[in-house]
Amino acid sequence: MVKYTTHFLKKLETLFAELDYTIRYEKGTFQSGYCMVENRKIAVVNKFFDTESRINVLLEVLGIIEYSEDSLSEKSLKMLKAIRNNSIIEENEEEPSN
Repeated sequence: MVKYTTHFLKKLETLFAELDYTIRYEKGTFQSGYCMVENRKIAVVNKFFDTESRINVLLEVLGIIEYSEDSLSEKSLKMLKAIRNNSIIEENEEEPSN
């Protein structure tokens, strides 16, 4: 479950930075809340969106862009896998042992 906090938004922004994508918050008439700049690694997100909408947009963008996991830190890789599994695990939570 995604936690819609500014802390999680910052983690997503860090993940995009590690994937060499620039996120810009700009005003515009984006139908879906974002715009991908052709042939460049820039995602433009509607700046009038609240935190929850920004997170949803970035998760949607993450699902359509092509990237390599080679450049990701261990924390970002763990977060990406959790996003893929649709279960965000907080950094401070311990995983249950069997």
